[in-house]
This record gives sequence, structure tokens and C-alpha cells, in this order.
Amino acid sequence: MTGGETTGEGVRREGARTASPGGMGREVVARCGLVARGVLYVLLGAVAVRVAFGESGPEADRKGALQALTEQPFGGVLVWAVGIGLVCMMLWRLSEAVFGAAGPDGDKAGKRLASAARAVFYGALALSVLSFAAGSGGQRSSDEQSRDVTARAMELPGGPWWVGAAGGAILVAGGVIAVGAALRTFRKYLALDRMTEGVRKAVEFLGVTGGVARGAVFTAAGAFVVYAALRYDPAEAKGVDDTLRAFTQTPAGPWLLVLVAAGLVLFGLFSWAMAVWRRV
Repeated sequence: MTGGETTGEGVRREGARTASPGGMGREVVARCGLVARGVLYVLLGAVAVRVAFGESGPEADRKGALQALTEQPFGGVLVWAVGIGLVCMMLWRLSEAVFGAAGPDGDKAGKRLASAARAVFYGALALSVLSFAAGSGGQRSSDEQSRDVTARAMELPGGPWWVGAAGGAILVAGGVIAVGAALRTFRKYLALDRMTEGVRKAVEFLGVTGGVARGAVFTAAGAFVVYAALRYDPAEAKGVDDTLRAFTQTPAGPWLLVLVAAGLVLFGLFSWAMAVWRRV
């Protein structure tokens, strides 16, 4: 068995998990969730490319991606489908937190805690997308939401410290995502035995480039939150849109944003590949 599971114990544990009563349902929700995540990242990257070249249009964040999706045939239905897919993503991560994840270390407390955090993240994201689909909310940009949340947190006792800690956690998470992608740690989750050499190399390319770009966005967003805490100024906190636009203010100009945006599209494609070949 490949992808990091080399012990008989790991093989038996994965086999038992797959054969469990909820095993098939878990696999379905996991793959549906990965497809939905891929849709969001492909759309986000495409919108970010338009921003890099100075086009006016949707903001380069979740709201902008969903607006772009509504412009497609049956767009309203597709937005609902993405929201439901993200609910599936939440349920999958929640099941990992409760029952353990795939892989030899899936039962460890750290893995369960990480899955629980992902379940909360995707639950909030799913609620936002479904609210957008229903037209009852989710209309505010990520930049507005980031500033408002930061401002409210600043008002709490020790607010700047809490904000700084949250920003630091996001920054570190971004670094972990980028380094993990560069080291191809995702290989241990892939069913490499079912992939041809060409497919494996293509998926690894998508995973590395897409993961590094995704990690860069998280790292930059976290750095802005830390800066907002240090300045005691909620306006310095940036959502996804302002974070991506900040890449254009580097010496590389808009071309750095083009590279990051292309990487986000590739991460979306990688999510689709994971929907096919990931061990869950």
C-alpha cells in the first residue's frame, strides 16, 4: 500500500473504516465536498486574474466567485449545489474529528483537533454560501467582514492580543499549507496504486503549485491581521479581496497576483483530482 501507509496496522485500520456502516456515506460526502471546494477556488482564481489586469467586476473573494457563478446558465442552482457540497465537506471533517481520519495517524488527537477546526471553517463557509443562494445574507465582502470582526474583537478585554493571536494562527497555518504542499505531504492521502505515472505527476504538480499559492494567501491575510493588532487599527485587517490586491503592490506588480491567481485555479483542479483519487 502506498501514500504513507506501510504498516499492517494502518492497512487494517483503513479497511475497517471503509467497511464501517457509515463508510460509504463518508466517502460520498467527502468527494462532493472536494468538488465544491474546487469550484470555489477555480472561480476565485479566475476573478483574481481579471483583477490583476485591471478589469472592473466582482471582488476577488467568495462573494465575487459566487457572483461570477450566478452569471452562468443555471447559476442559481449551481450556487445551491456548491453550498450543499460545502455542507458535505463540513460533515466529512466532522466525521474525521469523531471517528478518525484516513491514514496511519488518523486517530491521533492532533489530527482530530485539526479536523474539528476544519469542520467549523467549512460550516461557516457553507452557511455563508447558502445565505447568498437564498438572498438572505452573505452579501457583504470579505474585506468588510474582516474589518468588522477585527473591530469587535478589539473591543474585548485584551482585544489586540486576541486579534494578534488569531492573525498569527492564520499566518502559521498558511506557512504549514505552503510547506506541506512543497513537500508533497498530500501524497499519503492519494490512492497512488490506482494512478498511472502521468496522472500521478500531473496531480502532484497541481498539489504543489496550488497548495503553495493557497498557503501564500493565508500567510498574507494572517500578516495583515497581526499588523492590525499591532497598530490597534481594524482597518488594517484585510479580507481575501484586499489581500490578493496587495500582491499587485509588490515590485513584481500585477504579475505576482497573476501567478497567485493561477495557483488558486490549479488548487481548484487539485481539489477535483482529490475528489477522484483521495483515500477517505
